[in-house]
Amino acid sequence: MAKKAQSTLVNMLLSLTAIALVAAAALAALNGVTKEPIAKAQQAKVENAISAVLPAFANLQDQEIDGRTCHKAYVEDCSFVGAAIEAGNDKGFGGHLQLMVGFDAEGNVSGYQILETHETPGLGAKADLWFQKGSKGDIIGQNPAEHLTVKKDGGQVDAITGSTITSRAFLSIVNDAADIFQKIEK
Repeated sequence: MAKKAQSTLVNMLLSLTAIALVAAAALAALNGVTKEPIAKAQQAKVENAISAVLPAFANLQDQEIDGRTCHKAYVEDCSFVGAAIEAGNDKGFGGHLQLMVGFDAEGNVSGYQILETHETPGLGAKADLWFQKGSKGDIIGQNPAEHLTVKKDGGQVDAITGSTITSRAFLSIVNDAADIFQKIEK
């Protein structure tokens, strides 16, 4: 039978160090394996969001404005039909909220997709549908040149019931995207 190691401070430190090194190596290997698939999935999510928020287009051209990438959409005859802008802030009730907001050539909201949210399920998470065409807070077709605000703040948009903070954060992002849209070289 093997002799049991002494429970000394040195033995305990060596054992814990060995365990920590094995765990760190396993986590590093797992990160290396999952990094590329996660990046591809995120890129696919962005590409799908661009297609969902813009009118029909033939090609895209990217333009960097104020640190944000604007995806400008054109049809075959090189006519500008709109732009998709990724914007976000940390003003949501659950923290960070990230959207892809689409605008038609006139600057009207043509659609949006939520790319990242940490809002409360059943409340703030309703933003994915609340502001869509035909819903209570419908912003599709509106031009946020004058900035969209919730009715509680004197605006024209119905806030999500029980989620005024999320609604304010959401509309703030749309307004920021609209400000970027105004700077686009069409």
